[in-house]
Order: sequence, then C-alpha cells, then structure tokens
Amino acid sequence: MPELPEVETVRRGLAPALVSATIERVELRRHDLRFPFPERFASRLQGKRVLDLRRRAKYLIADLDDGHSLIMHLGMSGSFRIDEETPGAFHHKRDKNAAHDHVIFHLSHGKRVIYNDPRRFGYMLLIATHEIDEDKLFRGLGVEPLSDALDGAFLAHAFRGRAAPVKSLLLDQRLIAGLGNIYVCEALYRARISPLRAAGSLVTASRKPKAALARLPQAIKDVLKDALKAGGSSLRDHRQIDGSLGYFQHSFRVYDREGAACPTPGCKGTIARVVQSGRSTFYCPRCQK
Repeated sequence: MPELPEVETVRRGLAPALVSATIERVELRRHDLRFPFPERFASRLQGKRVLDLRRRAKYLIADLDDGHSLIMHLGMSGSFRIDEETPGAFHHKRDKNAAHDHVIFHLSHGKRVIYNDPRRFGYMLLIATHEIDEDKLFRGLGVEPLSDALDGAFLAHAFRGRAAPVKSLLLDQRLIAGLGNIYVCEALYRARISPLRAAGSLVTASRKPKAALARLPQAIKDVLKDALKAGGSSLRDHRQIDGSLGYFQHSFRVYDREGAACPTPGCKGTIARVVQSGRSTFYCPRCQK
C-alpha cells in the first residue's frame, strides 16, 4: 500500500491541474471501487471548483467550493494521471491497462484527471469539509510525522510503560498517521533502534526520551523527506503523475535487503528479516539495539 511519501508525491503532481479548476463532468465507468460511490457522486461534483488539495495521513482531500471535500484513498494499486481532452494532444504514456481507468474528472481547462486502479482497493467519498476531523476515518488519526508535533517528548509520552515492540507502535495510525512498513524499517535503522525492542525501554524513569528515542523523530523526518525527493518507492504499483517510477527503493539501507552487509561503516553485521504482526521487518541485529 502506498505510504506517506507516495501519497504526497501524487498530491504534488495533481495540485497544479486540480486546484482552482472546475469539475465540468465526472465519468464513472463502474458503480463502485472498494466501496460503492456515494449517492449522486458524479452530479454532486459537477460544476464544483477545487479550492485546495491536501493530504492527511494516506488520504488525499480536495476541498470544494460548496463546503464539501472529495476524499480519495489509493488503496493497494490506485494511481492518477493527467491527460489533455483534445485528441492527439500530449499524453502521458503508461504501462497500465486503460480497462482499469474507473473515474475520469473532466476539468474546465481542458484536462482530464484519470483514476486507474487494477485491484480496486481504493475509494472515494464526499464529506462536509467542516466535519472531516470528526469523521470516523479521521478522528482517530495521530500526528503527522513531518509536523513539529512529532518530537522526542511526544514519543516518550506515547511509549512510556509500553511493552509492545517499538515498530508496532510506529505503525499504529492512532499515534502517527501515514507511516508504513518501509519507512519505519528505514527510520529505525537510521536511529540505531532495534524494531524488536520494547517501546517503554526507550523512556527514562523520569519520563524523558533516552538518547536513541531522541534521535528517532529526526530519523523519521529525514527518511520521509529523502523519499519525497525521490518521488516515493515503486515496488509494484506506485507511479508518479507523469507515469514515471519513484526511485527511493534504490536507496533502501535495510528494507528488502535480507542477507546483505549492513551499510553502517565499520559494522560487520548482516541485514536480517523477521516477521512482526504478519509483516516483514528488516534490520541489522548488530548495530540496532
């Protein structure tokens, strides 16, 4: 599933086409994706102007001029592309089958935003903008990992007394919204913290973050920023708006590198793989403690 860098990369690619544009028509080629579309979905969007396109966790949110917001989730394989309406005009080449083009937004400036989703795990909803924070999808979400709210004091408070592995808590969307398996593995490596370590062991008796935990917020932010610069990670389905692949996967230090030498200078460890809560975890047992 796309993680924060992939979703943010899509947002940045879509924003120039969507923001300030009017949705002249919505073409639905199915009645559902993961869930049925909201009642009168296409007609409710027709004629609405997009005021802003933002991201919360792994959701894209297009705020409309009628007081509602279009909520979009990419699921496992969802992607967007931008095409011109005019036949023969510039077209982004794709390797995805057009049979999976399920939603087409026809915009006022002559462009189309097309949603493609082979596995149809994505979904789209309409929610009143002022009710988003209280909606069941959003009210339980934790802090944004790139925000100032994520710091050592926050993690010390969240981890204090917790016996669960630190990786499990970092993946808990109720604590930190948008982190996924790839970037948690990479951030823990950079902070030199074992993913198996009990989260509470990173907090002092005086409820302060230990040195390793104090390093973790910046490690998380650095990994996410590096991934954003690379356009995210393309392991299977992720594509940027222009159809190109993200390339952060070429910079993985531990993720999916089982059996490789640890890249830490002077470390003679080997990257190991374990399974935690049904997900593969990659780390160096030698330098991550």
